[in-house]
Amino acid sequence: MIPKVRENVLQHQDLIIEGWMQQIEKFRTDESLQSISASVYESTSRDFVHKLLLTVEENEVSDEKLNQFVERLIQMGWPLNYITRGLQEFRKVSVKVIFQETDDNADQFRMIEEIEEWVDEIVNLLVNQYSGSWENTVFLQKMALKELSAPLIPVFENISVMPLVGTIDTERAKLIMENLLDGVIEHRSQVVLIDITGVPVVDTMVAHHIIQASEAVRLVGAQCILVGIRPEIAQTIVNLGIDLGKFPTKSTLKKGVETALRMTKRDIVELES
Repeated sequence: MIPKVRENVLQHQDLIIEGWMQQIEKFRTDESLQSISASVYESTSRDFVHKLLLTVEENEVSDEKLNQFVERLIQMGWPLNYITRGLQEFRKVSVKVIFQETDDNADQFRMIEEIEEWVDEIVNLLVNQYSGSWENTVFLQKMALKELSAPLIPVFENISVMPLVGTIDTERAKLIMENLLDGVIEHRSQVVLIDITGVPVVDTMVAHHIIQASEAVRLVGAQCILVGIRPEIAQTIVNLGIDLGKFPTKSTLKKGVETALRMTKRDIVELES
């Protein structure tokens, strides 16, 4: 931004802040901002406009403080349109205030051009940053969800359970296999119960993945029990001609645990009252 325009913006920054705060308050009715309290909204908005004016003062669009501010908004879940609309309103207010300082058409055109280029550069920078940070956040959440979706849980010494919930596709089957093998080694499991109670559909592909997992468990020295086979699932398995005869199956997790205890030379006994 050329010195003359920058000086005019900074000289009238109080008027710009006041006008911008009035305009930004109109966004308050947006549904995406309803969860934000009035005091937080006002303080954040004021902080935003001060960060924008700081980039003008330092004549540096890629200001670290502005980047950190936007990063904080992303982490707090503020919508992207708050940033883009806020910048557009800052553009309008700045042009309106500065226009009052001159009647020269050439100067006015130069000011508009300078402010337009400056705001556009900031918009591009912040949108790219917002998009990159959002994609990274979504990726991390997706990975965390995957880890939680196929956990191997030790329930007794040498006995672990892997509860499966939801649809099993090829990508998730790979994750199940990895977690299963890593967990067997980590927990020194001798018996693993794969609980498919929460799997809505067991077709040929799902059965194939389960059989592969059980074979992999056997290769690392453990045994696998498939539990949670509901009547409709059993009927589907029979109709599809799927062979699950290579490892034990039980209808409930309770029966599976009892079998696993016997396989590890233990049993459940009732205590005399």
